[in-house]
Amino acid sequence: MRMLRYIGKRLLFIGPQLFGIILVSFFLVKLIPGDPAVMMMGPLATEATLAELRAELGLDRSLPAQFFIYIKNLVLHGDLGTSWQTTRPVTEDLFMRMPATLELITFGLLLGLLIGVPLGVGAAYLKRGIVAKFSDYYGLLAGALPDFWLGLVLIFLFYTILKWVPPPLGRLDFLILPPPTITGAYVIDSLVTGNWAALGSAAGHLILPVVTLGLISGGPILKMTQSTTERMLESDFSRYEEMCGLPKIIVVRHALRNALPSVVTIVSVLYGFLIGGAVLVEIVFSWGGAGQYAVQGVLNADINPVLGFVFFAAVLSLIIYLIVDLIYFAIDPRVRG
Repeated sequence: MRMLRYIGKRLLFIGPQLFGIILVSFFLVKLIPGDPAVMMMGPLATEATLAELRAELGLDRSLPAQFFIYIKNLVLHGDLGTSWQTTRPVTEDLFMRMPATLELITFGLLLGLLIGVPLGVGAAYLKRGIVAKFSDYYGLLAGALPDFWLGLVLIFLFYTILKWVPPPLGRLDFLILPPPTITGAYVIDSLVTGNWAALGSAAGHLILPVVTLGLISGGPILKMTQSTTERMLESDFSRYEEMCGLPKIIVVRHALRNALPSVVTIVSVLYGFLIGGAVLVEIVFSWGGAGQYAVQGVLNADINPVLGFVFFAAVLSLIIYLIVDLIYFAIDPRVRG
């Protein structure tokens, strides 16, 4: 019952947050140069034809009126508009493309956790050893390197020179058919359906973009894990455990457990950021995800995909933060109190 009240309090804020995000995004997107009517009809279209199309799209109305119509369609019908590039509803396009983005950033963050947490704990425990020095250098590099540059370097090294990975052109080889859609993530769908050819191809295409995101995201995870674990190891309860003669591994494990809320926080922040922040990696690897779809909308004055992507990203981020709150509720007794 206490958990339900906790969830209810969090859900009360979702509506106002989404409205604020859509409001700001709508007026910012409208500031992007470019006339959708001209992009759709071409430069040779007459002014009368353009005026007719603008009236049909509602572009001849004031911005508040356009925003009201957009919100009304979204709330009453779940309609995010239509993309003039694909001629399909934006909702349909995003449901097709968002699983590709989520698959990429989920595996990337898992790799970041596998790198960052052990290195952070090791650096906190062995402050003057080689692990601590390596962690310091790695943390600095991970924070300084642009993800798209690292992706290009990995492509040059492992595809162009060594030929160890498939070409960075999408999620599957050209001759491999996608598995039946269950989750939209090719690796999971291939496993569920037993399509081993698609599984091998999907895993091969995931290697370089996942390594790119994992190496970059591992840096902040490492720093957060290291600083929080160090603080826990220097706390009174850790010193008391050492005085009682508990093995060092148990003391470190208890310190890491108390550091978990901070680690969960940085992972949730990174996940929400990467939903939109991994767009350059998607472009470098021709991933075909939702971020690449939104960028194409910006470049072609197709605003509905941009607004739809912002809405989807906001909803997913709020869901992630709600899950994080529930994790806090499970691992931190102070929240339950």
